[in-house]
Amino acid sequence: MSKSLLSKLAAAAVIASVLPAAGQGRSPAPPLPEGPGRELVLSQCGACHALSVVTGSPGYSAETWLSLFRTMVVLPEDQSAIVAGYLARSFPGKPQPNASVLPRDVEVAFREWAVPSPNSVPHDALATRDGAIWWSGQDASVLGRLDPLTGDMKEFKTRTPRSRPRGLVVDHDGHLWFAASARGYIGRLDPRTGTITEYPMKNRSARDPESLQFSQQGILWFTVPGANMVGRLDPTNGKMTIVASPTPNSSPGGVAINSKGIPFFVESGANKIASVDPNTMAIREYVLPADEARPRRLTITGDDRIWYADYSRGYLGRLDPETGAVTEWPSPGGPQSQPYGMTVLNDIIWYSESNVRPNTLVRFDPRTQKFRTWPIPSGVVVRNMTTTGGATLVMACSGANRVVLVDVKGDGASR
Repeated sequence: MSKSLLSKLAAAAVIASVLPAAGQGRSPAPPLPEGPGRELVLSQCGACHALSVVTGSPGYSAETWLSLFRTMVVLPEDQSAIVAGYLARSFPGKPQPNASVLPRDVEVAFREWAVPSPNSVPHDALATRDGAIWWSGQDASVLGRLDPLTGDMKEFKTRTPRSRPRGLVVDHDGHLWFAASARGYIGRLDPRTGTITEYPMKNRSARDPESLQFSQQGILWFTVPGANMVGRLDPTNGKMTIVASPTPNSSPGGVAINSKGIPFFVESGANKIASVDPNTMAIREYVLPADEARPRRLTITGDDRIWYADYSRGYLGRLDPETGAVTEWPSPGGPQSQPYGMTVLNDIIWYSESNVRPNTLVRFDPRTQKFRTWPIPSGVVVRNMTTTGGATLVMACSGANRVVLVDVKGDGASR
C-alpha cells in the first residue's frame, strides 16, 4: 500500500471520531449546498448527527469521505459514490501542515505491532497488570490482546456484531470493559473464558457510549457524545444512571477521574469542561476563554489540575478547578495540528498531534513549560493514550492498524 493511500485511509479513520468536535457548536449549522446527493446526506448523516458535523468538517477528498461514512452506515455502491462525490465537491479537502520537530533532551523508542484484523481501526490501547497490551478494534468489532515479549496476539469478537468497541479500561479482577458505540451498551470481557457480558443503556437515546474510566470506588463512568449524556455503572449490581449535559449539543467526550473520585469530562461540541458530583450526578461546567475552543481529550496531574487538548484551535490547556483559571500554550504543530490522544507520566504531559505530516508525539513539562516532539513512525491518528504504570506510553495508531509502545529513556523533567 502506498504512503499516500495510507495517509488518506488514516484521515478517514479519524474523522468519524473527530467530526463532532470540529462541527458541533452552539450555533445552527449552515444549510447544505444544493446538488446531487444532498438529500441522501440529509437522510443518512442527519439521522444520527447534527448537520454541523458535515458543514463544520475540515473537508476531505471523495476517497476519504467514502472511507469515513462506510464506518458508520452501509449504502449501496451507487449511492455511496453519489454521497462521496457530493461531499467532496461541497466540502473539499485541505492540505495538512508539516510537523514541527523540536530539539529533544529525552530519548524515546517506538515499538509497533500490526493488529491481525485488516482495517480494524484500533481506537484504544491499554496495558494490564500481567504485562499484556489490549486494544479495541472498532471496525472489526474485536478486543485484542498482545504479548509484547513474544508478539503473540489474540482477538475476541464482540457478542453482538458491529458493536464498534471503544473506551477500553480494566477492573481490579482483570475484566476488560468497553463501550459499544454502535450498539448502545457497555461490555465486559472475561479474558480467561472469552465471555462477554452486556449492560444495555437505560435510556434509548443513549445509543453511542464512548469514553470510560473507573473511579477509586469501582464505579464505571462513561460519556455518550451523540445523546449529549454522561453516565455511571455500578458493576456490583448493574445499576446504571444517565444524565444529560446542561449545554445542548455539547458532545461529551474524554473522561478522567481526579484524586477525590470526581469525574471530569470534555464537552467537545462546546468550549467547556465539566465535572460530575459522584453522589448526586449534578454537573458543573467550566467555560474556556476562547469561544471557538473544542477540547477533545483530557488528563489530570497529581495536583488535580485538568489538562486538555483543544482540537479545533491547536492548543494545550490547563484548568484549575479550584479557581476556574485557564492557561493555554500553542501546540508546536500550529493551529491546524489537532491535538488528540493524551496522558500524563510522572506529571509530564504527553499527547499526539493528529493533523500534521507525519503525526507527532508531543511532550510538555509544566515546570519548564517546554515542548519536545517526535515523529510517530506509522504516523497516523492516535485517539487515546495511556501508560503501563512505568516509563512506557501505550497507544494505537488507528489509520495504520497498529498498537504502539513508546519507551521513555530519561525523563528530563527537571531540565
